[in-house]
Amino acid sequence: MVWGFVTCGPNEALVISGCCHKKPLLVPGGRAFVWPTVQQVQRISLNVMTLNVESPRVYTAQGVPISVTGIAQVKVQGQYEEMLLAACEQFLGKSESEVQEVALETLEGHQRAIMGSMSVEEIYKDRKKFNQNVFEVASSDLINMGITVLSYTLKDIHDDEGYLDALGMARTAEVKRDARIGEAEATRDSQIKEAIAEEERMAAKYINDTEIAKAQRDFELKKATYDMEVQAKKAEAELAYELQAAKTRQKIKEEQMQIKVIERAQEILIQEQEIQRREKELQATIKQPADSEKFKLEKLAEAARNKTMLEAEAEAEAIRVKGEAEAYAVEAKARAEALIMQQKAEAQKEYKEAAMLEMFLETLPKVAAEVAAPLSQAKKLTMVSTGTSEIGAAKLTGEVMEIITRMPNMVKTLTGVDITKSIRTV
Repeated sequence: MVWGFVTCGPNEALVISGCCHKKPLLVPGGRAFVWPTVQQVQRISLNVMTLNVESPRVYTAQGVPISVTGIAQVKVQGQYEEMLLAACEQFLGKSESEVQEVALETLEGHQRAIMGSMSVEEIYKDRKKFNQNVFEVASSDLINMGITVLSYTLKDIHDDEGYLDALGMARTAEVKRDARIGEAEATRDSQIKEAIAEEERMAAKYINDTEIAKAQRDFELKKATYDMEVQAKKAEAELAYELQAAKTRQKIKEEQMQIKVIERAQEILIQEQEIQRREKELQATIKQPADSEKFKLEKLAEAARNKTMLEAEAEAEAIRVKGEAEAYAVEAKARAEALIMQQKAEAQKEYKEAAMLEMFLETLPKVAAEVAAPLSQAKKLTMVSTGTSEIGAAKLTGEVMEIITRMPNMVKTLTGVDITKSIRTV
């Protein structure tokens, strides 16, 4: 052996023994100087070893045989000198497979011991507890050999008697039963909850519909109230407008009526003045000449009583000419006063009797003219006198006047109006 430095990897350790060392020098993963011939160098593996720990047909605490397979990770501890030294004492010079066999036998024995102290249900249901027990018991023994148990896991558990299957079947039946019960309960609860939810939904819908109906009703009521107020205000405005317009029209009407009253008053005043003028005119142009003519005729009648009928005929001719003149005058007067009397009749509706009297008086000359008209057409007139009555023109005039005096009775018979009474009242 050549002297010098010797090295090793991190997965192994150097064991140097011989000269200069009371106990072996342990160098895990490094280098060391070695003297040839006087010192010896050996190597020990620090690799992790995976062990498949099988324990077939081990009787548990209940006497049920089961088979268990576990997986363990172990290695020679190189960090602690005492454990490495113990491993060197136990395994130095042995192969890695031999180390694995020793560790496997130790783990398998402890696994069997733990299986015998637990029931099948405990091992099956509480694997963590089983793993912990095996790990702790095996570690306490392997540490003395310098080996550390890194991990232990229960890989498989089975039996040849069907105990686990029966246990599983019972559990499966329980689970199925519980599942069916749970499903039925869930279905029941779901249906109940659905019914409750549907009830709540319908109640909420009814409440919502009721609220909507109430809101719609309130809206319609408020709208109707507002419309009624608007219509009332509009009607009030229209009535106020109509009232104001009526007042304005009434005021205008009153003003117009006042103007018409004033105009009528002026017209009446003018008409009264015109009537007075006409009366004076008639007095001057007709009545006075008529009185004079009457006086003249009376005198002539007295002087000519004994005259012959030829004189009577002459007098009759004179009367006819006079009647024509008077009729013409009356007609002209009637045409002139017709319009005035019409306006006067409208303005003096309340003076009915006076108006009728005035109309009668105005119409009387026309009647006299119509009565005297046949006489005017006579070419020859023979008069007979008893000696006590008038003769000549006076006789004819008296006949006409007698016919005219019968007019009030005729008017009273036809219309019920007493003209003579109205004359006396006036």
